[in-house]
Amino acid sequence: MNTISIIGNSTMKPSCRFLISTKNPVFFKRHHSLTSNLSGNQFNFDKTKQLLTCPFRILGFKTIFNESRKSFCVPNISSGQSRLIARDSRAVSVVASVASQFRELSTSVETRVNDKNFERIFVQNGISVKPLVVERIDKDENVLGDEESRLGVLVDDGESVNRDDLDGGQGVEIVSTKREESDIEKEAWKLLNDAVVMYCGSPVGTVAANDPGDKMPLNYDQVFVRDFVPSALAFLLRGEGEIVKNFLLHALQLQSWEKTVDCYSPGQGLMPASFKVRTVPLDDNKLEEVLDPDFGESAIGRVAPVDSGLWWIILLRAYGKLTGDYALQERVDVQTGIKLILNLCLADGFDMFPSLLVTDGSCMIDRRMGIHGHPLEIQALFYSALRSSREMLVVNDGSKNLVRAINNRLSALSFHIREYYWVDMRKINEIYRYKTEEYSTEATNKFNIYPEQIPSWLMDWIPEEGGYLIGNLQPAHMDFRFFTLGNLWSVVSSLGTPKQNEAILNLIESKWDDLVGNMPLKICYPALESEDWRIITGSDPKNTPWSYHNGGSWPTLLWQFTLACMKMDRMELAQKAIALAEKRLQADHWPEYYDTRSGKFIGKQSRLYQTWTVAGFLTSKVLLENPEKASLLFWDEDYDLLEFCVCGLNTSGRKRCSRVAARSQILV
Repeated sequence: MNTISIIGNSTMKPSCRFLISTKNPVFFKRHHSLTSNLSGNQFNFDKTKQLLTCPFRILGFKTIFNESRKSFCVPNISSGQSRLIARDSRAVSVVASVASQFRELSTSVETRVNDKNFERIFVQNGISVKPLVVERIDKDENVLGDEESRLGVLVDDGESVNRDDLDGGQGVEIVSTKREESDIEKEAWKLLNDAVVMYCGSPVGTVAANDPGDKMPLNYDQVFVRDFVPSALAFLLRGEGEIVKNFLLHALQLQSWEKTVDCYSPGQGLMPASFKVRTVPLDDNKLEEVLDPDFGESAIGRVAPVDSGLWWIILLRAYGKLTGDYALQERVDVQTGIKLILNLCLADGFDMFPSLLVTDGSCMIDRRMGIHGHPLEIQALFYSALRSSREMLVVNDGSKNLVRAINNRLSALSFHIREYYWVDMRKINEIYRYKTEEYSTEATNKFNIYPEQIPSWLMDWIPEEGGYLIGNLQPAHMDFRFFTLGNLWSVVSSLGTPKQNEAILNLIESKWDDLVGNMPLKICYPALESEDWRIITGSDPKNTPWSYHNGGSWPTLLWQFTLACMKMDRMELAQKAIALAEKRLQADHWPEYYDTRSGKFIGKQSRLYQTWTVAGFLTSKVLLENPEKASLLFWDEDYDLLEFCVCGLNTSGRKRCSRVAARSQILV
């Protein structure tokens, strides 16, 4: 099948714009490069919905026939098996297993991408942003090799096959071995498709919640970066990449817009927490669609979303891994976006630690919960984003210093988390016997942790087999709460050692009733109660004990738990958790979270038909059925990081740091 791409490269009347919220709203118009092929939309959306179209007035265009780019930006073909039966009584068995892992070297990334002057021109006020180009690829486009094309084997869900002679057999028909979806899965896919947000006729994300009975959606009708990740993975695992590509590029263009809170503007690399498609009136009774981003200036507490940029980088890597479209990563604007995020994260400051310093409420826990400082969730995502960036950055003279900085931070961060955040029976007993007020470079109690900080619940709760990474570490302070997302993502990214990763899952299995209960999984354990709740949360009425962020149960964490279990070959734990969720989610109308110590009741302020609850369930199911795709999403241990020390103490008169002594523990 020949693909005809029509690329409009001309002056045209813009009809889609971004809305920037300021005291005096300013509209920044977006120049379009119209790209299409002669295929249909791969998404099966409800055709009865009223969508605002975006007509273009094209003054000139050129047509390009490019056969060599046939494999560019195509959905990954689902690996599977198909049984072909010949009608003339001669049975022919053919196993079709296709893995599209094309990586073309793109010429779109020029050497000037790392030039400071170029970056300044590119991001200043968002005016000179490279035009957004989105290519649509039909679902059944021929992306197979010559041999597969000659045989006429089509492995798209096993729906059709070329009936020409195949190895002497005639009248070949296909019988698919694909499992039929259950009723709950069919409903979940329908809900996910219904949650899709359209912008100028193209899908760009999913709303946070889509409850038809909710008369006051607040910001749940927006597309959140962190919330969209499980939705994006569900679409990618199903071979639908257009919505994810659109989301990545639109979020990227929003990155460079001006962000101001009380006359102060944060760094240029900040990604929005969310965005909303709005319609604004124009002259002649016309309407126009605009994107209205929120960088935290409208959020509760006015907290910048630190995790948004990290999730964007992680999703960009996943998109390339699952679609084979690595050319998107190599685009000049995408490369610059990665660098802006990293420059913001790697900027020098006053901190003495390699971990990222953030305020309270800057991640999934976006309300006051005492996680300010160096929360594990941010460190795990930071580590994953660094590893993703190192894979995707085009290395040249302009980027080699950044790559070196990434390697240095990865080495220091992995050692810091593994050595100082880890607790098990042995480590807790060691802390229990700590001496304090040590003034020495050879101190054992480096952070001056007082043994009295060990909570009484932990002494009885920690199992003999198993351990976990604590929630936070600062001078004279250890937060011993178990934060699920941070620990799971440490397993997925190999931030923990192989032995630690195994111990984390052992602890979850041992404390199943506490961390899973009736609905997976607790966002943190235990809940803050009584005086701790009043002091730390400020008496937050939404974060009461065992509710919402304060010990609530969040079904969306299921997909991350599944991925961690598959990496560590503990699929039985994931299957057990999915079975628990499957019993209740559909009947309970897909709540955002559950309350009580065991997760027995729907959350008191929980939104129903929460999109990332739906997407987390679907992604978990698809991952279990496609272990080869799951393996593309996690990271193995990087032993190269353990071969050198970045502290530089060996060049001074001081004693070498403790990394050498601890290496035997790390390499297990």
